[in-house]
Amino acid sequence: MRPNILFCLADDAGLHMGAYGCSWVNTPAFDRVAREGLLFTRAYTPNAKCAPSRAAILTGRNSWQLEDACHHNAIFPAKFITVWEALKAAGYVTGYTHKGWAPGDAGMVDGKPRELTGKAWSDIKLVPPTTKMATTDYAANFSAFLDAIRDDAPFCFWYGGFDPHRPYEYGSGARIGGRSIHEIERVPGIWPDNDTVRNDLLDYGFALEHFDRHLGAMLADLERRNLLSNTIVIVTSDNGMPFPRVKGQEYEVSTHLPLAMMWPDGIAQPGRRVDDYVSFIDFAPTLLDFAGVDGAIHGMQPITGHSLRDVFAASPARDRSHVLIGKERHDPGRPDNQSYSIRGIVKDGWLYLRNFFPDRWPAGNPETGYMECDGSPTKSEVLQTRYQPALRHHWEQCFGRRAAEELYHVESDPDCLVNRIAEPAQTTRVSSLRTRMEQELREQADPRTLGQGDVLDAYPWSHPWLDHYYERFMLRHTTGESMDAVWISPSDIQEPVD
Repeated sequence: MRPNILFCLADDAGLHMGAYGCSWVNTPAFDRVAREGLLFTRAYTPNAKCAPSRAAILTGRNSWQLEDACHHNAIFPAKFITVWEALKAAGYVTGYTHKGWAPGDAGMVDGKPRELTGKAWSDIKLVPPTTKMATTDYAANFSAFLDAIRDDAPFCFWYGGFDPHRPYEYGSGARIGGRSIHEIERVPGIWPDNDTVRNDLLDYGFALEHFDRHLGAMLADLERRNLLSNTIVIVTSDNGMPFPRVKGQEYEVSTHLPLAMMWPDGIAQPGRRVDDYVSFIDFAPTLLDFAGVDGAIHGMQPITGHSLRDVFAASPARDRSHVLIGKERHDPGRPDNQSYSIRGIVKDGWLYLRNFFPDRWPAGNPETGYMECDGSPTKSEVLQTRYQPALRHHWEQCFGRRAAEELYHVESDPDCLVNRIAEPAQTTRVSSLRTRMEQELREQADPRTLGQGDVLDAYPWSHPWLDHYYERFMLRHTTGESMDAVWISPSDIQEPVD
């Protein structure tokens, strides 16, 4: 029998699960998947932002291989058939709840919106724990999906939870979740360690627990229907937590993500920790492999990732010593909608990054409120440190300009605080990492590495008004034009750079 597939994607979650040793977030469902299956300790997204990360999952290709889909708020190219579409063509029943590939324009097929992750199942609602959470009843919609398919039909379902995406109800983690800010073992060194930041972290953790509760209900539903044993369950996130210097960037906490998989009928020696480097581009070939589907027959472009079949079988047969990461244009916020282009490689516990435009602001221009960073209490706290000499390093790390190259030993410095690029002892390492990265990027025809970055810069936004965002924003300062239609609030606006 072909396996069923339940792919579960938290929105903006880091490694804050019990299985990874986090004590202040309760995630029994994720922990069960890890305990009864595989816990991956080195899983990375190629691009730490919603739409490009999800595009890599769906196509098995790195974001710089996806034309317009390398961007956030993009137009998904018609030429890139997704694994969900290929599985549907091969007889799978496909569907998703709440958030599939987004944000962006998926395009049309035969006059109807294209279903990149199958049919939407999001009609059933609930009253969430806070007013800031989505009202979609993820588990109930999954149950309705299962009710609607034949018993003998294999399915592939995408659980696209909103949580722990912002906004949060401030103080909910303590007030409703019953947590104390003193339970947090460590605040990353990139932010001030104070009560505001700690409460923001608790609120994030409370939202993550909401995602996990629905995951637990889905597992119980599969068990009740006697479907769990032949269902591949994958649980991960699209990018790191929505905090400064994390989401939308390419540091360790941005791209290194949680990943657990279970399949009672198909995983040898369950309970293992997998320390190999795994990329999100490996999901598509893995699902096609176990489903017995040739993606090319159904129009998929050549896949860059590799099936994890040997990992499931506990017989490693492939070199998984490194992963490539990078980014192009994410949110608007610079003149002419310029991108902050990055390419990087993670290998042997080291992270090497090349910033193509070090003269630009990595989180967006100051006069637009650093729009490539979600508004939050933590963001406000970091912005205030700019004028406090003893704490200014937080602002510099999160919002200041960066060197053209960066090197971090992420095993000992997961917050990426010490850039070791200029250390003489690292010269050979830097050269080796740079050479390996550039060689593979050329093989993958990365336009930016080939000196053809203008091709990437020219792809349009999914919504025309985004093309003129910066100009409209600056006009607001002189005319008082309302920006309600644009993602901005007065609290996010900061004075121009000094």
